[in-house]
Amino acid sequence: MSTNRYVLDPPAVTPVDRSATKLLYLSIARYSAEWNSTLHTHPCAEVFFVTGGSGHLRTNNKTVPISMNDVIIVNSGIEHTEVSSENRPLEYIVMGVDGLEAVSNDERNEESGNGYSVIPFRTGGEQILFYLRCMLTEMENKHPGYHTICQDLLEVVLLLLMRHSRFTVTFVPAAHRSSRECSIARRYIENHFKENITLDDLAAAAHVSKYYLAHTFSREYGVSPISYLLSCRIQESLYLLSKTQMPLSQISATLGFSSPSYFSQSFRRLQGISPMEYRRQCREDARAGS
Repeated sequence: MSTNRYVLDPPAVTPVDRSATKLLYLSIARYSAEWNSTLHTHPCAEVFFVTGGSGHLRTNNKTVPISMNDVIIVNSGIEHTEVSSENRPLEYIVMGVDGLEAVSNDERNEESGNGYSVIPFRTGGEQILFYLRCMLTEMENKHPGYHTICQDLLEVVLLLLMRHSRFTVTFVPAAHRSSRECSIARRYIENHFKENITLDDLAAAAHVSKYYLAHTFSREYGVSPISYLLSCRIQESLYLLSKTQMPLSQISATLGFSSPSYFSQSFRRLQGISPMEYRRQCREDARAGS
């Protein structure tokens, strides 16, 4: 008698936290004349698998091409919509997953910093598609235990995504999850800190009142939205002061400060020295190291 025996090694991939993630819905979509391509958000993450056609994923500041065998992960609270090409109607299966946030580790995937990732699958996608179709069958038939099976299949799909691509997921229990409004405001600041942002702008982006946002943001992150905006600008100024010859007036204008004097005051308050003193120290350190 011949026997093959295999022993499980310690997991090399971070297991999915079942207490944090939950499959909320699964649907199939195909482009038609009634397709509504309006920007919208969801309180959960959405995971798309493009099964046919081509089109674009559109957000409030970018349009990204998508096509067959692409996987698109859009985190909760991110404005987006799908736009199909006319000659190749877009088709996809989409899961709504609570407690999931995805981040691409591939430096080429520039979209990941904006709250969504596009992962092209030229190989390995058929295995993911197989399990998605199994989930669809379970949800259509609703036999006893289908909830457990679908949750197990969700874990399989997420692990396969991590196995075949350079992306990781963060699983955040509901009790420790930052509010969507604060997360939206924080991402807006990080993407637009060089612009003239006000608390009204952040509240409009998060669709809440500025008073509510100021309170919840401070509670979540320990600083006010405007203080966080200021810290982002000062962090960028550290690079500009140390790596460029830009004058203070140009750095101040580039980073959205109202005046060079306000920039200098803010810099000294957060860094303990003036911008020119910091630049001088950087130059002395560079000469000493050469």
